[in-house]
Amino acid sequence: MRALVQRVREARVEVAGDVVGRCDAGLLILVCAMAGDGEAEAEALAAKIHKLRIFRDAGGKMNLALKDTGGGALVVSQFTLAADTRSGNRPGFSAAAAPEMGERLYLRFVAALRGLGVAVETGQFGAEMEVHLVNDGPVTIWLDTAG
Repeated sequence: MRALVQRVREARVEVAGDVVGRCDAGLLILVCAMAGDGEAEAEALAAKIHKLRIFRDAGGKMNLALKDTGGGALVVSQFTLAADTRSGNRPGFSAAAAPEMGERLYLRFVAALRGLGVAVETGQFGAEMEVHLVNDGPVTIWLDTAG
């Protein structure tokens, strides 16, 4: 699985003008299941993000993890993280998991993160969404369970 993790002061996601998920200080996590991924990858990615030390400690150093801050997470599915741009100008997305599997693994990732004690809100799988955020830092981290 792939994730783009952004440390945020706040974030929200809207579908057709309605807010469907939000978080205050914490993480906005854009996540994509890749072909061949399974529940083990979803759970490993959740555990990694839960322990990822990208929040400032009292000395201003990135030493704290989401588990230390008590912050929440807004998780949004984004199959475009699977984009292959090696040839031509139009990205290909064949490396993404099929939609049914992608949704199942997205929901497993959300459940795993919640199981670790994180307050999680979500976007709407497969919907056209508008994501609004105030990136803190900015801090943006790319994670991939493959390799």
